Amino acid sequence: MSGTIPWATAWRIARRDLHRRFRGLKLLLVCLFLGVGALAAIGSLSSAIRGELDTQGRVLLGGDVEIEVWQRPLDEQEIAFLQDYGEISRGLRVQAMARTEDAASPIGLKAVDENWPLYGTFTLADGRSEGAPPSGQAWLSQGAADRLDITVGDSFSVGSESLRVGGIIADEPDKLSEGFQLGATVIVPLGFPESAGLTQPGALYESKTRVRFSGAQDPDAVEELLEQTFPNNGLDVRTRDRASPGAERFVSRLGEFLTLVGLAALVIAGIGIGGGVSSYLDQRRTGIATLKILGATSRDIARIYAMQVGLAALVGSVAGLVAGFLITPLLASALGELLPVSGGLVFDPWALVRAALFGLLVAMVFAAPPLARARNFPAMALMRARVDRLARSWRGARLPVIIGLSGIVALALLGSPTPILTAGFLLGAAVVLGLLALIGRGITALARRLPRPKDPVLRSALANIHRPGSATPALVTALGFGLATFVLLAAIQSSLSNNIARSVPERAPDFFVLDIPRDKQAEFTDIVEAQAAGSQTEIVPTLRGAILAYGPEGEQTVVAELEELPEGAWALRGERGLTYSDTLPEGNSLVTGEWWDADHGGEPLVSVDEDLARAAGMEIGDVITYGVLGVERQARIANIRRIDWDSLGFNYVLVFSPNALSDTPHNLAATIELADGDAATGPLLRALVTALPASSVIEIGPVLEQARTILGQVSVAILAAASVAVLAGIAVLLGAIAAARAARLYDSVILRVLGASRRQLLTLQVAEFAFLTAILAVVALALGGVLAWLVMTQLFEFDWLPDWPFVLAILGGGIVLVFAFAIGASLPLLRAKPAQALRTL
Repeated sequence: MSGTIPWATAWRIARRDLHRRFRGLKLLLVCLFLGVGALAAIGSLSSAIRGELDTQGRVLLGGDVEIEVWQRPLDEQEIAFLQDYGEISRGLRVQAMARTEDAASPIGLKAVDENWPLYGTFTLADGRSEGAPPSGQAWLSQGAADRLDITVGDSFSVGSESLRVGGIIADEPDKLSEGFQLGATVIVPLGFPESAGLTQPGALYESKTRVRFSGAQDPDAVEELLEQTFPNNGLDVRTRDRASPGAERFVSRLGEFLTLVGLAALVIAGIGIGGGVSSYLDQRRTGIATLKILGATSRDIARIYAMQVGLAALVGSVAGLVAGFLITPLLASALGELLPVSGGLVFDPWALVRAALFGLLVAMVFAAPPLARARNFPAMALMRARVDRLARSWRGARLPVIIGLSGIVALALLGSPTPILTAGFLLGAAVVLGLLALIGRGITALARRLPRPKDPVLRSALANIHRPGSATPALVTALGFGLATFVLLAAIQSSLSNNIARSVPERAPDFFVLDIPRDKQAEFTDIVEAQAAGSQTEIVPTLRGAILAYGPEGEQTVVAELEELPEGAWALRGERGLTYSDTLPEGNSLVTGEWWDADHGGEPLVSVDEDLARAAGMEIGDVITYGVLGVERQARIANIRRIDWDSLGFNYVLVFSPNALSDTPHNLAATIELADGDAATGPLLRALVTALPASSVIEIGPVLEQARTILGQVSVAILAAASVAVLAGIAVLLGAIAAARAARLYDSVILRVLGASRRQLLTLQVAEFAFLTAILAVVALALGGVLAWLVMTQLFEFDWLPDWPFVLAILGGGIVLVFAFAIGASLPLLRAKPAQALRTL
């Protein structure tokens, strides 16, 4: 055999030499199966949800276009404009209280007209398909019925009116677009809120008018024309293409985050791929040497074994794609109540192709170095020293490694909604992996310099940590990354939960009360004092308005003319809460400027949050034009202040002087902080609901409990995603043990010949992996803890309150799993017969 082997001949040699069960390359198959499968499932699920949002946009929104406005219905001119485009459905949303003789609960009241729903089908638990409820009846969500302890046919009250439960809601087609609300849904006829006294002047309610197009109108064009025709009316317009912006952002960010987590797991698996290919080529050293002696060139060797590795990588990737594709319905069913996603199989070619490309590129990066080493090793050297691994040389692997890494980065950034964030994640992951690799090498060097224990078993166990060809650096990198992720997520989750449980209640009030009529303020304070003497109350005016323009007088920037809002200037989007005050609100501090006098009667003034001022470029002396109830007003910026958002009190981006807003119809809002935090809240709640039926009384305890529940669900989901990284690390561990099988078998046989018992050999294995897992525990705890501290204190700006027993329990579970797999994979070495093993070595 001489010269370069033809491709057909190279393929025939590769195929005949490759075992039909891919013996020797199973680690590569497992690693790619895990990584590609995770990415395929994540991509398919994200695509399914986005597809549902796109195709069901009309149903989710309840129309082709929706117009929202606060504290008023659309006027005749606005309605006439919309009627030219098709059928209209009017609605109203208001926070209210539902009550019976024995119970009271905050609800999200949803008033609809006879045309609702314009799209989709509303169904009740008994199977009926309905629209708006008949007069005097209401449709209740199961949550509302449970809290009030009522069922179909029972009566309850909202505001000044009574209602009868006409049915329990089973499927509400436009529920997702309604957004967050403090209370379970209750659907009533359109005229009910007014008759119940919930829409008096100043009440905080939101009207929603939806349009079903009669023709093929472009919703974006209608939105643009609406904004041009009514630029200062405070209209917030959504189209069927943006039925649920919050859900879209959530799905996009969650999908990207999980994709990056899956990619990190795949990179960890890449370490196993590299080790598996090295082990495979070590086993094939005799065949490689024979081919070289017969005249095969280094290029021929590279082609033959690259074909084998490539075929195995392709099989592993395809198996992962199939598994990811098939598991998507299970994930969809788990999220069915949270997000719009069908339970069937979802085929997204790009998601599957992207996952496969990630897998093949990672395989290229990590398989190239061992292939390069096998290609350049002399034939006679390959025939000697079976226990020694191939010498390391990266020179021939530079090009495929560079191409593979470039492809991974390009693929990760391609189509990412936040490329800067994605690039930062990739850079951070690379830094962490590099740091772990250095730590692994440092541990090996330290183990080499430590005093040798007198006990021969412990001395051998320590030697295995730093022996030539030791996989300690690779194991610390792979398993350390996965376990550090567990520590990171557990510390963040428990710290957030403890911030809610310990820190927030110290500053949060016990009750929020909304829509208190101004003429009822004295009655409200009397009730609080009578039912909960010594309690502290804070009462503020509250209404809604939108910033229409801002900047120096005569040179104002018109918000409606901005193609894109400045980053961080979220308060410019739509209507926001407004208030006025004689004094600086509690929890706020002045940054620049002076507060106005208590009896200020000159030019209307306004105080602006420093974050908004910085983002929008606002300065003291600038003029803000704002709209309230369709009326345009102006105020001059008197000062800029800093808000303590952690206080959970009334925090407003804009606070006006009283003469800027006091003449507008509005109500009051209040917080109540009980003097005795453990006092029963029921009597106060019932007294307020009875005396102020049009007001909403929201108890903070259940809200915080709901926040903890949601946080727990998110934490479980993220921990489940991170477990892929730990599984990949375990695969690396098993691969490292398999790769070092010859050396370990040699050591075990020599020790057996010298008189060591199986019990002593088992003790040696336990001691070695105890050393390893102890090292991994320290590395993971230190690295994960530091990263969690940075996220909590620097990114989230929360207190550092981790639950260390919980964190250690999560880490301990991962360590026990790693230790069990390590010992289980090493047990077969104990059963080796010395005579037979010595003949084969």
